Amino acid sequence: MADGSASPAAKRFLAAREVFVQANPIIMPTSAALRPAPVLPFPGPDGADLWRDVQPHLAALGRFFDEQVEAFEPQLQELVRYTFANQGKRIRPTLLFYGGWHEDGSILPEHVRAAAVVELVHLATLVHDDVLDEATLRHRLPTVGRKFGAQAAVLLGDALFSQALKLAADFPTVEVCRAVALATRRVCAGEIHQTLERGNPEFSVRDYFEVISLKTGELFAVSCLLGARLSGHPDAYVQAVRRFGMQLGIAYQIFDDVADFCGDEGKIGKTLGTDLASGKFTLPLLWLLERLTEAEAGVLRHAVLTGKADLRELAARMKRHGVFAAVRERFEAELRAGEDELAKWGELAPTGRLLGLASFVRGQLARVQG
Repeated sequence: MADGSASPAAKRFLAAREVFVQANPIIMPTSAALRPAPVLPFPGPDGADLWRDVQPHLAALGRFFDEQVEAFEPQLQELVRYTFANQGKRIRPTLLFYGGWHEDGSILPEHVRAAAVVELVHLATLVHDDVLDEATLRHRLPTVGRKFGAQAAVLLGDALFSQALKLAADFPTVEVCRAVALATRRVCAGEIHQTLERGNPEFSVRDYFEVISLKTGELFAVSCLLGARLSGHPDAYVQAVRRFGMQLGIAYQIFDDVADFCGDEGKIGKTLGTDLASGKFTLPLLWLLERLTEAEAGVLRHAVLTGKADLRELAARMKRHGVFAAVRERFEAELRAGEDELAKWGELAPTGRLLGLASFVRGQLARVQG
């Protein structure tokens, strides 16, 4: 939005931002760095336009990450470089960029730094999560824990969290650091809740949605919020975008949990079945248990808790009992709730882009389920 129509608070922030940009010219590096080709966040024809338009900004983020390697101590740099090269769809940075989108396709320099902050938090959670799940594959490469060992991976995750908060604290407003710190704490709360409940036969559908709202929805939400806030949009829109991000994150996690049962490991690029192997009860499994007799459910719970459940056999049972259809309905309800948050904001540039992301996620589930 134009500065003249911004709120007084937004005007103050825009003025502070200008001081920040002038004092930090390196946040949009122009030097070309050698790096692996990025994984397209929107492969296929459905996401072609979304990918094409955001690609220059993702490339700027990649260059920023290249420079960030040198900010870490020498003892950490090899691990950090490996982690940065082993990234996936970068959907959270894309959400942040589109949350702050301008009509001409531009974003602001600080969007790149804010996207790096969110992605660092996300990468830290993945490094830790892979250790907890004993996962060996992430984006078709060995996980950090597999390559460097679990102890080094845990400490690397801590270092990534620390660097994210350091970058957030460099902004001229405390709002960025506050929002990221709160989201990070909530992500950790979700991970802890899920970890403590592993193997608990009383883990419920309500528990499941509490976990995914925290561990996935929060980072999606803060990505959208920061994008819109840094562009000076009115607070009502910023909050609507944040709520959209939360609903999209919930839907995305549902998709990810379905993919664990009916996806192709070679195409998805990560170890499938780790949730099942580690005793996590995700939505497809919870709804299958609800559809079985008490005796059948007891046998299945025992198989899950003893590591004897077969992934493909479970997927077949889920299909027979209509679990995938029910999950798809709930997935759609979450997506529609997010889309409804943006219904009255169609005139603002970010809205169409964010709705496009919702359509992309919808298509991803359709492709996995065939």
